[in-house]
Amino acid sequence: MQLPTYDDVIAAAARIEGHAHRTPVLQSATADARWGAQFFFKCENFQRMGAFKFRGAFNALSKFDAAQRKAGAIAFSSGNHAQAVALSARMLGMPAVIVMPQDAPAAKLAATRGYGAEVVLYDRFTEDREALTKGLAAERGMTLIPPYDHPDVIAGQGTAAKELLEETGPLDRLYICLGGGGLTSGSALSARALAPQCKVYGVEPEAGNDGLQSLRAGHIVRIATPKTIADGAQTQYLGEYTFGIIRRDVDDIFTVSDAQLVEAMRFFAERMKMVVEPTGCLAFAAACAALEGGAGKGERVGVIVSGGNVDLARYAELLA
Repeated sequence: MQLPTYDDVIAAAARIEGHAHRTPVLQSATADARWGAQFFFKCENFQRMGAFKFRGAFNALSKFDAAQRKAGAIAFSSGNHAQAVALSARMLGMPAVIVMPQDAPAAKLAATRGYGAEVVLYDRFTEDREALTKGLAAERGMTLIPPYDHPDVIAGQGTAAKELLEETGPLDRLYICLGGGGLTSGSALSARALAPQCKVYGVEPEAGNDGLQSLRAGHIVRIATPKTIADGAQTQYLGEYTFGIIRRDVDDIFTVSDAQLVEAMRFFAERMKMVVEPTGCLAFAAACAALEGGAGKGERVGVIVSGGNVDLARYAELLA
């Protein structure tokens, strides 16, 4: 198995240019003063369809040949990859089918359908989404684009950190949300190329620490579907590609509680006027926890805010 490289990230950046937004890098004097570091927030909540996932999906679908485009793309996702594939397929003029959990946020289901994709629902606690999707792909002749364990998806996700580091220059620390590992592994490729001394950290919800267990064990560890408000990180295991890069290039993996995610959501809303979904708060919550423990004081800290797709009723409930 050949792992993607930073050259693949560079190629992905060229493919998505003019299609993906070059999202802003924001700073917060309040955050800097409160936690004693200089924060740089890469705001992928302002990306097309509201999350970094558009980068990897568009990069992967843009490489389809004529036959693949005619048959279309199929994917499984809890929400953001679903929307990303649906929107990318619409932009590229091909059909899309998305297998989504029944309990996915209503806003994500509505948006995926709104982008023109056919949605097939399943029970994430009793059904195997990969087996279901592979069966549909074979039946319909569609090309399966998984949410994270795919070289083109990883390369596309790595463009977010590439843009961040090009804008900020070298950072001391980079925190990235970790579900299946596409964003974390892609970001690690960019960080190792552009800021070799930067410490790279993946961040998971406490209930879904399969990545942390895998890093410690030296092999992929599978867990039961975690119950957490970070619905975008309810993955059960890392991918072969993502784990290969994470094991080599990521310094450590941290976990945070749902309560910490809510506090991060509240900070983004109150002080930075941003709507960020729980999964998008993982990196910031871990950075704050580390600084409260004395790690990273006075340093330049990069935080990838991965997305802002949250059901508004649920968002209000969490903040209340």
